[in-house]
Amino acid sequence: MKRSDGYLLDNRQTEAAERFDAFAGLFDPTTFRHLETLGIGSGWRCWEVGAGGTSVVSWLAEKVGPAGQVVATDIDTSLLASVARPPVDVRVHDVGAEEPPGEGFDLVHARLVLVHVPDRERALRSMIKALRPGGRLLIEDADPALQPLVCPDEHGAEQQLANRLRHGFRRLLAERGADLSYGRRLPRLLREAGLHGVEAEAYFPLASPACAALESATIRQIRDSLVAADLATNEDIDRHLANIEAGGMDLATAPMISAWGSKA
Repeated sequence: MKRSDGYLLDNRQTEAAERFDAFAGLFDPTTFRHLETLGIGSGWRCWEVGAGGTSVVSWLAEKVGPAGQVVATDIDTSLLASVARPPVDVRVHDVGAEEPPGEGFDLVHARLVLVHVPDRERALRSMIKALRPGGRLLIEDADPALQPLVCPDEHGAEQQLANRLRHGFRRLLAERGADLSYGRRLPRLLREAGLHGVEAEAYFPLASPACAALESATIRQIRDSLVAADLATNEDIDRHLANIEAGGMDLATAPMISAWGSKA
């Protein structure tokens, strides 16, 4: 994914770190459970694609130990400086446009990345190419079209406003090339790519404090874009942020689909 002025959720925006912290709280337990099941261990070589924040990279580094390697890549590595030491190798890299940063990896993992990549097909091929025979691929991506609401229980004006702003967010993502129904296709895409033992699972958090933190940070990060596109007013956004702070809404995320398999 090439960073441009049109990218909606740039890592250099002040809210980005808050969003990655919320992602860690929401999704790390699921991600780590899948990685444990795939057999992650000492000496493994791993590629963390679109690393963004540090939580998964740090966990992988602890698991592979000094005999292993974790190559952490992103188009913007500004949030990865604190973990850029052995066994972690941090590199600026565009998975949708560049060759993989090496081959023979035991594990390649990407979370909430490919939905935003314009050339998702090339990115997936690149990740599979980077695996050794028998290496494991774990792709985790959102499917906002599968569950498009931030308040599935839309029972009042606060929830209606929240869902209207979520609709605006989805529209902005789609206009920038995001595939809002990508997650559901992952099992088929991995099978078609020749991976063996393909399985998948969906995770759908609801009414978690981390959901509220993620929603607040996201809305603040895209405020100017929502207003500029005439999808909301500043008054709408201020009211929604106050509603989140009041704690009376059950907020959800889009389902995250985890799909995995092994290279022949």
